Amino acid sequence: MRLHTKLMLGISILIIVLGTIIEFTFKNIMETNLKHEIGLKALSVAESISNMPAIESAFHTKNPAAIIQPIAEKIRKDVGAEFIVIGNRSEIRYSHPNPKRIGQKMVGGDNDRVFKGESVISESTGTLGPSLRGKAPIFNGDTVIGVVSVGYLQTDIETEVAKVQKKIFVATVIILLGGILAAYLISINIKRAIFGLEPKEIAWMYQEKHAILESIHEGIIAIDTEGRITVVNETAHTILKTPLEILLRGKRIEEVLENTHLLDVVRTGKAEYDQEILIAGEVYLANRIPFFNNKKEVIGAVASFRNKSELANLLKELSHIKTYAEGLRAQTHEYSNRMYTLLGLIQLGSYKEAMDFISKEVDVAQGFIHFLMKEVPDPILAAFILGKSSLASELKIDFSIDRESSFKDVPVEISRDALVTIIGNLVNNAFEAVRENEKLDKKVTLFLTDLGKELIIEVEDNGMGIDESANNMIFKNGFTTKDTGRNAGIGLSLAEKAITELSGTITFSSDIGKGTIFTVAIPKSRGKLHEGESGY
Repeated sequence: MRLHTKLMLGISILIIVLGTIIEFTFKNIMETNLKHEIGLKALSVAESISNMPAIESAFHTKNPAAIIQPIAEKIRKDVGAEFIVIGNRSEIRYSHPNPKRIGQKMVGGDNDRVFKGESVISESTGTLGPSLRGKAPIFNGDTVIGVVSVGYLQTDIETEVAKVQKKIFVATVIILLGGILAAYLISINIKRAIFGLEPKEIAWMYQEKHAILESIHEGIIAIDTEGRITVVNETAHTILKTPLEILLRGKRIEEVLENTHLLDVVRTGKAEYDQEILIAGEVYLANRIPFFNNKKEVIGAVASFRNKSELANLLKELSHIKTYAEGLRAQTHEYSNRMYTLLGLIQLGSYKEAMDFISKEVDVAQGFIHFLMKEVPDPILAAFILGKSSLASELKIDFSIDRESSFKDVPVEISRDALVTIIGNLVNNAFEAVRENEKLDKKVTLFLTDLGKELIIEVEDNGMGIDESANNMIFKNGFTTKDTGRNAGIGLSLAEKAITELSGTITFSSDIGKGTIFTVAIPKSRGKLHEGESGY
């Protein structure tokens, strides 16, 4: 038997059984509740009358009934009571629906507790028949001087119950029929909601989802709209340093991890990507994404966490590969041009000129490489500068490194990746500046020195310079004085960020139409980044 068939039969049988039980039990419940409500109503009216000053003062007159009877009858008609009887300590009536019974003794025998100062609800038989009564004492100071009895006949209560019982029967039948129809609709909707899947298939999909979550290297945490955790994988347990035996599902996200901003994502419905968050003393990159129901309403959010150092290492490798590739591309292009020149000389029979050309190129290349190996012994920095030199040749830019440069004493605790970021972005910025220069001689000079307590990096170009109005904006991310393009306005921002991380400073001087000099000073003893920790 399929799931939706089981659901329809089960719900139908349940509704029939419940309807039958309701039919047999609701009468008693209704009668009990009705008696309780009427009893409380009678008691409330009795207490209100007993506290009326006019009633209490009437007891001290020669003919109390003359005052009490009109008051009692008016109230009886207003509240719909069957009777309101007020009597004295001797149970002599001062009021009654039948005026002929005024002055006679009260019947029922249920006034003993009232004369002791208690307000009671009782069932008793009086002159009008069985009734439900609310009784309250009338005080003169602390002394009970009389009693108020407000009653409703049992026959009236039974009549009301009978009326309600008929309505209940009709309602029960309607509920039974509606329930059977609802059972059918529920089974159909459940079938649609679970896409016609059977329990075994759902269980298999749950296990599959669990396996997928646990295979993900990132930590995964999902919450509902109330901020309670609904999903958490083992990697997240590891990141949070929480044993797997501790159940995190159902807890509020703030109890487990502060400053996740997941609830903000739930409220705004906007995703957040690559946001830094500190967890257990380590920096992680978090992606926070809301998820929606079929009505496009936010029903929760999920966050993934990945250790930033892992990404930093990956970016480091990619940066080295990219730098190496750019250098090779530039060298290939440049040497292709030189090979074409050499081929032309040979074809023209100018063998001596060809030999001189080869000797010159070898001397220049070997001289530059020898200088770099001697003055910049760090292979990463030397290779990077060599790549920029090849790129400059391709761009027809005269790029040179000052022969007074020396970068031998670079502390190991200063990140080479950060230095590459600083030098690379300053040199690239200089290349862009001179390419906009209409002068034929496009020059960029790099000066490096490690003398003293600071590392000095200086990049000079003969571009058009920087307008004074841009001085305060030049290091702002996205700001550029060039034509807007992809990745424009981020180089100097990245350089400044790397310099700040190394506790350094950057200054510049510019002369409109003549060029710009950027100077960076990085203290040797205050480098904060360590090899392999930079994310640049």
